[in-house]
Amino acid sequence: MYSLLDRINSPAQLRELELKDLFEYAKELRSFLINSVSKTGGHLSSNLGTVELTVALHYVFNTPHDQLVWDVGHQTYAHKILTGRREAMGRLRMQGGISGFPRRDESEYDAFGTAHSSTSISAALGMAVATQLEKSDRRAVAIIGDGAMSAGMAFEALNNAGVMDANLLVILNDNDMSISKPVGALNNYFAKLMSGRFYATARRAGEKMLGVVPPMLELAKRAEEHMKGMVTPEGTLFEEFGFNYIGPIDGHDLKVLITTLRNIKYLEGPQFLHVVTRKGAGYKVAEEDPILYHGVSKFNPEEGIVAKPSSKPTYTHIFGEWLCDMAASDTRLIGITPAMREGSGLVRFSQEFPDQYFDVGIAEQHAVTFAAGAACNGLKPVVAIYSTFLQRAYDQLIHDVAIQNLPVLFAIDRAGLVGADGPTHAGSFDLSYLRCIPNMTVMTPSDENECRQMLYTAFKLDTPSAVRYPRGTGPGIEAQKNMVELPIGRGVVRRKGEKIAFLAFGSMLAPSLSAAEELNATVADMRFVKPLDNELIATLADDHDLLVTVEENTIMGGAGSAVVESLSRQKIYVRTLQLGLPDVFLEQGDHANMLADCGLDKSGIVQSVREYLS
Repeated sequence: MYSLLDRINSPAQLRELELKDLFEYAKELRSFLINSVSKTGGHLSSNLGTVELTVALHYVFNTPHDQLVWDVGHQTYAHKILTGRREAMGRLRMQGGISGFPRRDESEYDAFGTAHSSTSISAALGMAVATQLEKSDRRAVAIIGDGAMSAGMAFEALNNAGVMDANLLVILNDNDMSISKPVGALNNYFAKLMSGRFYATARRAGEKMLGVVPPMLELAKRAEEHMKGMVTPEGTLFEEFGFNYIGPIDGHDLKVLITTLRNIKYLEGPQFLHVVTRKGAGYKVAEEDPILYHGVSKFNPEEGIVAKPSSKPTYTHIFGEWLCDMAASDTRLIGITPAMREGSGLVRFSQEFPDQYFDVGIAEQHAVTFAAGAACNGLKPVVAIYSTFLQRAYDQLIHDVAIQNLPVLFAIDRAGLVGADGPTHAGSFDLSYLRCIPNMTVMTPSDENECRQMLYTAFKLDTPSAVRYPRGTGPGIEAQKNMVELPIGRGVVRRKGEKIAFLAFGSMLAPSLSAAEELNATVADMRFVKPLDNELIATLADDHDLLVTVEENTIMGGAGSAVVESLSRQKIYVRTLQLGLPDVFLEQGDHANMLADCGLDKSGIVQSVREYLS
């Protein structure tokens, strides 16, 4: 089916092709990508945009000796296919299959794991310095794009790299035209000129000759900057960081890419190449709606994605509806997201309340402190963020929000396991890292209506709060339009039984109720991780022989640990079994199967209790 793709299984084999054959190879690679991802799901539009860039990089650089660091890591499917994992793409993001992100333990071609964004320049700089110290000819390349340049960490790394004079190449994959106007022939010409060895040699000779007359050297540098600035005005920023800026060039023109990369490969010091690509390139429907095709489920590539009506609203949808209702009644509310408008359910809010909506880019630290500053002046910020991404702003959460006891509400999506995205995106730790922070209130809704009411309750507080909810749908409880404040720190008993009492947190209420039917156990919906319902814990301990805590969070330091601490403080001695996520990074897979593997479905809970009692 694929005359070239079927016989190219490594970059070494790719480098044996003639330049003219690369165009057909890229065409086949793009076609394979569309067909493969349509069967497995995954990230599509960003990967279609990096096909030519991937081919050019592996054609020019001696990978894996030369190291490529991709950022964000979800744009590496073409890289995986090219580096011997074509057959493995059939199990992409599945249990036992390959990851949707680079993994050092998956391939020698994956130089660094980059599932979160904006880390590539720092990592590649570390590699370049190591190479320099060992006096190797290895090259380090950071390919950063898909919004990753909006994070402060990327600029911290640029600031450091510019003064270290290591042989580092940073490639900006500008795939949304947010930085530059469309490129053309003049830009491509200047890029080839400025990346050429003649230009670099002349530049160094000029610096040496004029170095004895500092004013003349400074004048020459300013003249060069102005010349570049006329063609590429944004390039002066990166020049100020100490990089030699080249570009922008067309990221879908293989000939220009290869010529430019070959020139840059032999340049000394920090280089910055600006490449403009188009998300969804080569697949018309993805080009027209790259956001829809950013992360996809299985679909028919001939038809494209066809929306299917959902029988139940997701927790994300519940949050989005609540946010709009709350904003309509309180103009102090502002909604903040670090570049996750669609994923966090903020589309409708951004359209109906544009003056109260703030997307700060992939900048979680800034998002949290920005919210703190707004709260200082009387606003009521709601930060919509994934559990795994809030980890990146932990210092700001403590220092800027909690210490100052500011009323910032964190709506934490993707809490618990996230299935196909794997360990880098799992919300396994938020209960542990939130409950140890003074002034925080932490809530865990067990169904859709409880989620809505908890968001309202948290918003009405004048202190920091968090409502954490899982990905996907809940048990199907209708969310009531009327909003009421829940009593802080109070749980409710959902089922009365004997001898055994389940203390369930959030999403674990449903399997706990199912297990309780078989064991004739009591079940408490604890609702709050902080403050805990100490009175309810004491009552359950008095009336039962065994307390079983159940949570979709790591057992270490989690909600179950909080219950044990409560019992200790109250000097209550009762047998306690803690169920939750184990002390390992859980690999990707189907969410239900992953919970079962952790013993957090009905049968697993029943089995754990019976084994404990036996």
